[in-house]
Amino acid sequence: MSILGVESVVFGVEDLAEHTRFWTDFGLTLESGDAAESVFRLPSGSRLVCYRHGDARLPSPDPFPGDGLKETVWGVSDQTALDRYAASLDSEVEVTREEDGTVRCVCPDGQPIALRLWQKRAFVSEASPVNTPTSYPRFNQHRIWRRKCIPKTINHVVFFSPDYIGSFEFYDRHLGFRYTDHSKGTGLFARADGTYEHHSIFWVNCDLPIAPDHFKFMHIAFGCDDIDEVMLGANIMEAKGWKNTSMNSSGGISRHRATSAIYYYCDIPGKSGEAEYHADTDYLDDNWVPRAWDFRFGSLLWSNNAPPIFRGDDIPWDMTFDRDRKSFDAYRREKPGKRPAEGKLAELTEDDEHAI
Repeated sequence: MSILGVESVVFGVEDLAEHTRFWTDFGLTLESGDAAESVFRLPSGSRLVCYRHGDARLPSPDPFPGDGLKETVWGVSDQTALDRYAASLDSEVEVTREEDGTVRCVCPDGQPIALRLWQKRAFVSEASPVNTPTSYPRFNQHRIWRRKCIPKTINHVVFFSPDYIGSFEFYDRHLGFRYTDHSKGTGLFARADGTYEHHSIFWVNCDLPIAPDHFKFMHIAFGCDDIDEVMLGANIMEAKGWKNTSMNSSGGISRHRATSAIYYYCDIPGKSGEAEYHADTDYLDDNWVPRAWDFRFGSLLWSNNAPPIFRGDDIPWDMTFDRDRKSFDAYRREKPGKRPAEGKLAELTEDDEHAI
C-alpha cells in the first residue's frame, strides 16, 4: 500500500543522560535504556532512539556535525511496497538491506533514510468540543482535565536542504510523497501517501540567512490532542527549566496560517534542533490542491511577539493554487551551494527561524 509515516527517528548525542531527561520531561515514554542508548515509544508505535556519538548503529559518515536527528526511518505497510520502494531507490542511489529487512540509503541532499515494515498502532486521542457564543456543544460539562502532556504521534520532521526542490522531487520520484504546499524561496511541504497530516516532512532552503550551507536537522513535531495539551506541555517544560526558543521569535504558543497548526517549540539539548508540540493541523487526502505563497503569509496567524517581518498591513496575501508546480521553476538549481537570498528573504535573522 504505502508509507504510513515516521516509524523511528535516530538521534546521535553527546550527553545521553541529558537527552533522556529532556524527552522524558517532554512527555515521551522510556521503553528501554542503558549506558549506550535510550529508546522512547509513542502511542502510535513510533520510536525515538538516542545513541551516543560513535555508536556503530548511527549512519556513517555522519550527515552533519554535532547532536541531532541522524536518520529518519519511514514505516511501510507491506513487503510488496517495501520491495517497490527499494528497487526505485536503487535506480538512483546505493541501497543496502539489513538482515531484518530494513532498506537504507542516503538521499542526494545528504539525508540518511531507512524504510522498514511497520504496523502502526491504534491509540486513543480525544479533545473537548469547543463552545462559541452561539454554539455550545460542551453544554453542562467542563473540558477534559489533563495531568500531563502525552504526544501521540510524530507528525513531521524538518531539515535544511541545499536543494529543497530537488529533495522533494527525490521523495516524490521514489517514495510517492505528495506535494502539499510551497513557501516560495523558503521551503516545501510533503505528505507520505499513507498519512493525512498536512505534511510528514518539510525541507528548508539553505540559501536563507538563518540556514547552514549543508544538509542539517532543524526540528521534529509531535502530534498532541488540542491546545490544552500543548499549553500543559509548554508549562511543564518551562517549570523544568527547558528553554523555549520561540518565546523570542514567535511568541511562545502560536498558530501557523498555512497549516492551521498550533505549535510550541523547545530547544533540544546540545544545540541539536527543536522539539515541537503540535495540534489542530490540517488533515488532507489526494483531493487537496497544493498552494504556493509568500513565506510571510504562511507563517503566523497570531502571536504576542512575532518578529517585525511577519507583522504589519503589507503582508502579501498572494496564495495561489499550484497543482502544475509552476512555482518550482524559479527555485530549481543545477548545483548545490549557498546562494544569496533576495528580497524580503534576505532580511530574515535567527530570531525569525521558528516563524518560517
